[in-house]
Amino acid sequence: MTSVVGLAALAMSAHAADARRETFGTMPDGTKVDAVVLSNAHGMQARILALGASVQSVTTPDRNGKGANIALGYATLDGYLSKPQYFGATVGRYANRIAKGRFSLDGHTYNVPVNDGANSLHGGTRGFDKVLWTIGEVKHDGDKASVTLSHVSPDGDMGYPGKLTVSVVYALDEKNQLSIDYRATTDKPTIVNLSNHAYWNLSGEGSGSVMDDLLTIAGDAYLPVDAGSIPTGEVRKVAGTPFDFRQAKPIGRDIRTNDPQLLNGRGYDHNWVISKDEAPALRMVARVEDPASGRVLTLKSAKPGLQFYSGNFLDGTTVGTGGHVYRQGDAFVLEPQLYPDTPNQASFGSARLEPGHEYRNLIVYEFTTESARGAH
Repeated sequence: MTSVVGLAALAMSAHAADARRETFGTMPDGTKVDAVVLSNAHGMQARILALGASVQSVTTPDRNGKGANIALGYATLDGYLSKPQYFGATVGRYANRIAKGRFSLDGHTYNVPVNDGANSLHGGTRGFDKVLWTIGEVKHDGDKASVTLSHVSPDGDMGYPGKLTVSVVYALDEKNQLSIDYRATTDKPTIVNLSNHAYWNLSGEGSGSVMDDLLTIAGDAYLPVDAGSIPTGEVRKVAGTPFDFRQAKPIGRDIRTNDPQLLNGRGYDHNWVISKDEAPALRMVARVEDPASGRVLTLKSAKPGLQFYSGNFLDGTTVGTGGHVYRQGDAFVLEPQLYPDTPNQASFGSARLEPGHEYRNLIVYEFTTESARGAH
């Protein structure tokens, strides 16, 4: 297995966008798990795993041109199998939570596995993060490298109706943009909400807390949750609350505020209302700047919701890619998606997908750098 350090060196020496396939590990039944490494000419690379259609690592340069892996993950396949934590994974069929693992569609009630207290999270006990996706086209054309992965979820899988045919294209271009393009079709009415659960630490995975990172979220309201992290149905303005990130502020500035919403999730684990409905085109939904390294992540999406999670349940029992232990607050997650529990809350819109229609969620992460504040 090629090391992350070795991949970084490869990417730094690349002269154009490149994509190559390699073996990451072997499943207990002997099935090979492959990876695809995407790289560009600017010292950036992303390693995508067939297991869970996951991002294992993303290497980008800091303000001084020094590369580091900024995505949390495991060094070997065993970690993903023995202690799955959604690191970089594709989550679905329904990303986020469905209250009590139940929803109704056309007068029929469907039950899906409960795996988060009394609720269903990220598709259930065997969501898309735990299946082996099929790697299709791997290509590079000079200014973009990409890989297409696909998965067919049969009718009744985890209790969901309809045979769902899903694809995702990961692409890395010469503008240091990593895009994730999810698409899905069904053979009968169903619900769909796909997203990516990458954990980011812009100083480098395993480097410590992200609480000093400056976060901006382009939403003036959020969805309060109950003790089980299910939205109450209220849409609450962020003004005057710890949830106001309309202007950049450190993630940790208000995280220890005695706010019932922060106590519910041990920090931030909430959906921001970016818009009431899906936008007609991509727009900036979040921006994070790491003052220490100068790295900046700008997130673009057309989805109406953004789940922001501040790494509250990283508990010091996980050793990551670089051999460091991950602790609470050592990463953040930004997931563009539909609102949580939309199938049970009519005011949130619809998660319905009909035959003959295509679901899509295009996510773009753009990586840049800023000079040190106060520098001349």
